[in-house]
Amino acid sequence: MSPKQQRGEATVEQVLAAAFRVYADAGEQGLTVSALTTASGVSPGSIYHHFGNLDGVLTALTLRWLNRLLGGLVAALSGAGTARDGVRAVVTAYLDFVRDHPDAARLLHSATADRFGMAHARQVRDSQEARLSPMAAWITDRVAAGELAPLGTPLLESLVLGPVVAVARRALAVGDVDLAEATRTLPDRIWRAISP
Repeated sequence: MSPKQQRGEATVEQVLAAAFRVYADAGEQGLTVSALTTASGVSPGSIYHHFGNLDGVLTALTLRWLNRLLGGLVAALSGAGTARDGVRAVVTAYLDFVRDHPDAARLLHSATADRFGMAHARQVRDSQEARLSPMAAWITDRVAAGELAPLGTPLLESLVLGPVVAVARRALAVGDVDLAEATRTLPDRIWRAISP
């Protein structure tokens, strides 16, 4: 990698780290170019050069944290011996992520992330293919073995993650959900919906 490329990567890292700090402190409304240049020490021109605009910064930051969340889910699945263990592992890993990284979880569950995800669903899925393929293969293998209901992978993913996402959103937005209690109770409830 050339020195110019190294400097470019360092600038991207610097901007994304600063963007996350600003987002954590001031929310999305506080994430402005001015706040970002102050927090990162990077010029507006450099931000525009690397990200196109502020939405590009927010998208890159969201995809980075999504990759981290999905990586944790795949790692949790890889240690699961049975389909039921896999459901428990995924639910636990997701809710642990929300508990351990609340600012990142707010970002991933934000209206902006939702709008981007809806508008660019295929692009987001393609960018996360390395993370999603092992999950899909795990589901396919478990269906073939008769451990999961014979439903398509998208439906099974939705039945497992849908309730978890809803609980995460409520915990983040309203704060009236005990994540430890959800971690104890959700896996068995979800398992009943997808067991053969």
